[in-house]
Amino acid sequence: MNPDLEQLQPYPFEKLRQLFSGLTPNTELSAISLGMGEPRHASPAFVRTVLSDKLDMLANYPATKGIAELRHSIAQWLQQRFELAQVDPECQVLPVSGTREALFAIAQTVVDRSHDPLVVCPNPFYQIYEGAALLSGATPQYLDCLEENSFLPDFDSVSNDVWQRCQLLYICTPGNPTGAVMDIAQLCRLIELAREHDFVIASDECYSEIYADEDAPPPGLLQACESIEAGNYDNCMVFHSLSKRSNLPGLRSGFVAGDAELMEKFLLYRTYQGCALPLQHQWASAAAWADEDHVLENRRLYRKKFDAVLDRIGEPLNLHMPSAGFYLWPQTPINDTQFAADLYRQQHLTVLPGQYLGRDGGNGNPGQNRVRMALVATNDECIEAAERIKTYLDSL
Repeated sequence: MNPDLEQLQPYPFEKLRQLFSGLTPNTELSAISLGMGEPRHASPAFVRTVLSDKLDMLANYPATKGIAELRHSIAQWLQQRFELAQVDPECQVLPVSGTREALFAIAQTVVDRSHDPLVVCPNPFYQIYEGAALLSGATPQYLDCLEENSFLPDFDSVSNDVWQRCQLLYICTPGNPTGAVMDIAQLCRLIELAREHDFVIASDECYSEIYADEDAPPPGLLQACESIEAGNYDNCMVFHSLSKRSNLPGLRSGFVAGDAELMEKFLLYRTYQGCALPLQHQWASAAAWADEDHVLENRRLYRKKFDAVLDRIGEPLNLHMPSAGFYLWPQTPINDTQFAADLYRQQHLTVLPGQYLGRDGGNGNPGQNRVRMALVATNDECIEAAERIKTYLDSL
């Protein structure tokens, strides 16, 4: 067996199952889950129509590079959304079967394990970053995202030696679980560091289309590249998904875009990995990227839920509307695992302990005594969940 597998920690939801093992929830209340970030708004009807119309393509093998129509749809969306002069759909865009596999695969593509590599990532984080680093033969380097730094990594605290050893930097903007957004100046500074020290930036932007202010969409890494030199995406790759934007997690559809030379090697790796997106999914994805009306409605629904929930528990948990994403990241008055266990047992409500999303990189676990609440349930369920949390808080 690959010995690196022994380094992998259980996934957060496996830890949650272990926490709840043996606990009996209050059966007088219906179950509500704010634990998993699985979008539950209705999937666009037109996507289902395209899927149905293309089912005859089940008889065809898909190419890893994807159909031209999908790559063109993605390139046009990138240009419009991030004000890019040009994205070449032939060499700067690659469809992927969900960004989870792509975020994992990029580490296997770019990390050279013969040079004592580091993979730098935010902390707390999407656990794929850590697993990808370990299975590529690299050592993860965690950058804590603390409230005093607006929940963003303190890149200025990173030593020159770390940047020299860094081969891959994962960033997540808007952040999971904090909703924090990196601005253009911060992204430009990272691009300068990447080009100076020759590492790759993998920017996880899967939450970029869920944001609070319609007039202030979160910027992206390629947008920062454009502000430095139009069309120059060297050392930079962005990862986007239809899961959150379009409520299509079951479609397993996303894309990677950026540095053409990196994309060429990534395509080579993925050709052998065997994760080509089914043809009917590609056509449905092309339609989804070409439509913004359903995305506007999606944001409206999330804002409505945030307003309702914050009206009830914003003050007692010192919470405010996050810049983006669909999570709340409150500090808990007691240990986060006890908080989650009590809510499950007393209120039949699931939230995710923050420590399951973080690691102790030497200064403690930044997720300790926080929980992640995903406002993915219906509006009524989110309101009911907030009322139950308020009841629980009053009992402490």
